[in-house]
Amino acid sequence: MTVREIWTPVAFYNVSGVGYEPKGDFYVDDKKIDSKNLPSELSLLLRIGLLCNNSRLVRPTDENPSWSIIGDPTEGSLVVLAEKAGFTLEEMLREYPRISQLPFDSRRKRMTSIHKYGKEIYVFTKGAPKETLSVCNYILSDDGVKKLEQSDIDNIVKQNDKFAESGLRVLAMAYKIMDNENKEYTVEDTETDLIFVGLVAMMDPPRPEVELAVKQAHKAGIKIIMITGDYGLTAESIARRIGIVKGPRPRIITGNELDKMSDEDLKKELKNKEIIFARVAPEHKMKVVAALKEMGEVVAVTGDGVNDSPALKRADIGIAMGKSGTDVAREVATMVLTDDNFASIVNAIEEGRAVYDNVRKFITYIFAHLTPEAIPYILFSLFNIPVPITVMQILAIDLGTETLPALALGVEPPEPGVMDRPPRSPKEKLLNLSLFLRGYVLLGIISSIAVLSGYFWVLLSGGWHWGETLPLTDPLARKAATMSFLGIVIMQVANVFACRTEVASMFSVSLFKNKLLNIGIIFEIALTALLIYVPFLQKIFDTYPVSLKHWLFYVAFMPILIGAEEIRKLILRRKLASNDKEVNGSI
Repeated sequence: MTVREIWTPVAFYNVSGVGYEPKGDFYVDDKKIDSKNLPSELSLLLRIGLLCNNSRLVRPTDENPSWSIIGDPTEGSLVVLAEKAGFTLEEMLREYPRISQLPFDSRRKRMTSIHKYGKEIYVFTKGAPKETLSVCNYILSDDGVKKLEQSDIDNIVKQNDKFAESGLRVLAMAYKIMDNENKEYTVEDTETDLIFVGLVAMMDPPRPEVELAVKQAHKAGIKIIMITGDYGLTAESIARRIGIVKGPRPRIITGNELDKMSDEDLKKELKNKEIIFARVAPEHKMKVVAALKEMGEVVAVTGDGVNDSPALKRADIGIAMGKSGTDVAREVATMVLTDDNFASIVNAIEEGRAVYDNVRKFITYIFAHLTPEAIPYILFSLFNIPVPITVMQILAIDLGTETLPALALGVEPPEPGVMDRPPRSPKEKLLNLSLFLRGYVLLGIISSIAVLSGYFWVLLSGGWHWGETLPLTDPLARKAATMSFLGIVIMQVANVFACRTEVASMFSVSLFKNKLLNIGIIFEIALTALLIYVPFLQKIFDTYPVSLKHWLFYVAFMPILIGAEEIRKLILRRKLASNDKEVNGSI
């Protein structure tokens, strides 16, 4: 947060320098001003901003080599502004010791501090321009203090709007001098008959990554609603800059409007595609969250203050700021944003979708091999055929060969396009019909056809005739069972590649991105080879050494399975694209 421009009824000033380091100069009409010879009204404005302030500037140390502030960033920018002119808070407080203060609150949108200077009592006030103007009866002009006229108010509001349209946050500065010190200072007695001094415009530039994050959120079907205490035009300008608002006329609702609005009217307004809540109090956020939840929406809310805690608690996901947030906000929140960066929320959503998808991929992969294990046994029980696969071979698959590839699917990176899909329904089940059909039917049936083809090929080429009984001690029966075992393993290698993506093409994912998956496949093939060719293991698992042509037989089926799965994904992508067009066309 950095002060960029200052406006007073006397002159317009530009301020150079960025960030919290107090380096910069003051300019008027592109001419640099000597900081030791500042205009009186500018000097007064800087003192008001510095003294009516609870933030502190932290100088660089060995542990923290950069300039920083303790407290509110808006107030911190005013401390930095004053130090650019050579004022320091310690010296000013010695000259103007604070005797009382009226803290900022979201209703008044002002803060006032009371200071003693000799025998006089100075009242310094800063706050939102319109709210501060409402307690001013005088203005500091080039002719000194004069009565505040309507034309003055119009000029001030006009300048405030210009700043706001540029995305600048604006504070007004005012003061007055009291003759006598009071025992107690109240808002009604203190914030009256103030003298307007000027406007301070500061910029809180959005982080570069926020615009892309907002774009990704919109593509993912996530609606973003800005709820801010800032002026409406400022909020709209910032919302446009980061892509929250794109239309010509977004709906801007102020806190006063929201107070008068019924719950039903609010729900109607929330159906607008682009909506901003400006000049609102923290409790208004709670009202908006409650309305959205009643509409059946899944709501995530960000907040940092104590007053935000009810809304954070009420939301489905309360997200507190880790750096600037209060302890209360962090305590009630579901998630703490350690870097205070909106882009991290979008990244978390992408990661959450990836985790959900990976669980489904894992389950699909497991289901896909159950069909080729079950169907041969069904045929064995119904027809007089040799044992298609032994119990030990099934255990070798379930507990050995497919373990690592299955675990690798659980750490698969987000697939391309995961943030282009609309949010899934909260009522959608993890194990739904489409998952069963994909695992058991599509992938399972193709794998079963491949396995049974190899099984019967070995039997028939070995001289077996239908109805002939072969004991497992017969080499041909063992070779056929080994062929079934080998077929399930090789088809699971094809399955694991097919299951890497649920919607996107498997060819859109790098083959070497998931190193654990590649290690798992190598382990799977190596273990299978050991079980088939090591004599000691052959006796335990009833396997028989097969030649290379038997391996290659199943390799020919792999493109069939992958091709069928790619066709399914293509149909699904087209369906999602069609639904997306319908949704966008209806908004």
